[in-house]
Amino acid sequence: MKPDDPNIRWIEEPKLGLAGKMYLPLFVQGFATTTRHLFSPKVTVSFPEARPEVGNPLIYRGVHRLNKDEQGRVKCVACFLCATACPAHCIDIVGTESPWPDREKYPETFVIDELRCIFCGMCEEACPVDAIELTSFLDLTGRSREEMIFDKEKLLSVFDQTKDTEPMKSHRLGGTI
Repeated sequence: MKPDDPNIRWIEEPKLGLAGKMYLPLFVQGFATTTRHLFSPKVTVSFPEARPEVGNPLIYRGVHRLNKDEQGRVKCVACFLCATACPAHCIDIVGTESPWPDREKYPETFVIDELRCIFCGMCEEACPVDAIELTSFLDLTGRSREEMIFDKEKLLSVFDQTKDTEPMKSHRLGGTI
């Protein structure tokens, strides 16, 4: 576009008064916010002794888990949709031929790098069989990088720990397996 194009609408810069030039209103607003916080009641949680409550576990995005089907097998069919949808590229799956007649493939290895993950939930949304879910575990810690790389066994152990307190979302939302 050229500067003299008639489709361009030029807007004049607004003229600032004395208060606008000195940032006085912004300073007063910031000082008022600081004063309000100084006199508000303090909330202290002694974590990990006192565990914080997760407001709505259905929408909280914590540690991943791999779900199991009724026969105790991993539900994942190694379609790679979760790895494709992941914007952080933290999911690595190696699929192999399934020994079961009800599916073609299953994951030989399934690895999530929790340090790279941004906990967006795209993997959970992309999965056609509800095999991967984000739980309401909020204390994700590790002493080394290797501890924060969750393999298939670790993801399945998270399922075993949370299956009673957090049923699969497809069940909670009234869906079928």
